[in-house]
Amino acid sequence: MLTVTSVNVNGLRAAARKGFVEWLAGTSADVLCLQEVRAEPQQLPEAVRAPEGWHVVHAPAAAKGRAGVSLYTRREPDRVRVGFGSEEFDGSGRYVEADLPGVTVASLYLPSGEVGTERQDEKFRFMDEFLVYLKELRVRAAADGREVVVCGDWNIAHQEADLKNWRGNVRNSGFLPEERAWLGRVLDASDGGYVDVMRALHPGVAGPYTWWSYRGRAFDNDSGWRIDLAVATAGLAGRAVKGVVERAASHAERWSDHAPVTVVYDV
Repeated sequence: MLTVTSVNVNGLRAAARKGFVEWLAGTSADVLCLQEVRAEPQQLPEAVRAPEGWHVVHAPAAAKGRAGVSLYTRREPDRVRVGFGSEEFDGSGRYVEADLPGVTVASLYLPSGEVGTERQDEKFRFMDEFLVYLKELRVRAAADGREVVVCGDWNIAHQEADLKNWRGNVRNSGFLPEERAWLGRVLDASDGGYVDVMRALHPGVAGPYTWWSYRGRAFDNDSGWRIDLAVATAGLAGRAVKGVVERAASHAERWSDHAPVTVVYDV
């Protein structure tokens, strides 16, 4: 079995103080993908920078205190790559991948965007470049007899079932028609060629949501978004046997505004 967990930690130093360290000690994951780490490795406590039993790759953003992705693997990777060959985005702390036996696992933090601003333009530029890379990665992996899974905060809710208040968000970043169409291309067998693993495991249901605003009672009311995805090549997706959102028992027990998404593959 291969267990892969992904979570946007909303600042790893803050998460470490709120319960991430204890969660990490108890997880059975073989691979852990983190997003929005927002710290240089030397700023992190030892318990999360290099915990015993893990091989860790941190890819911070050049802009201090922003973005940042990390990969934790029980087994030492055969190869690690930071970025996806983008002149604009490789220093932005948004993508890192590692080769393990038979599978490439990546941690992605896609830009969040804001309609009518440069942030949205940046998001669209990232999406355009990244889809090209995803296709190349799938083809290259297939030639090597490998599967791929890209886990992370994709910052797009694909379908109406992926957010509670979809009617109120049709003009907001994260649920724009062009964003949803782009993700549809990623998941089109004749285009991107990937599979949304959690949706395949949980068809026809609302959610399961992975992010809830800290404002109001969004968490208590389960008024969330499903934007943290495990997107895999078809062969690996077909071997997924279990997928869960590790939702905290209460608002007070949360150590991030996102919840870990865990998928188990029978490899």
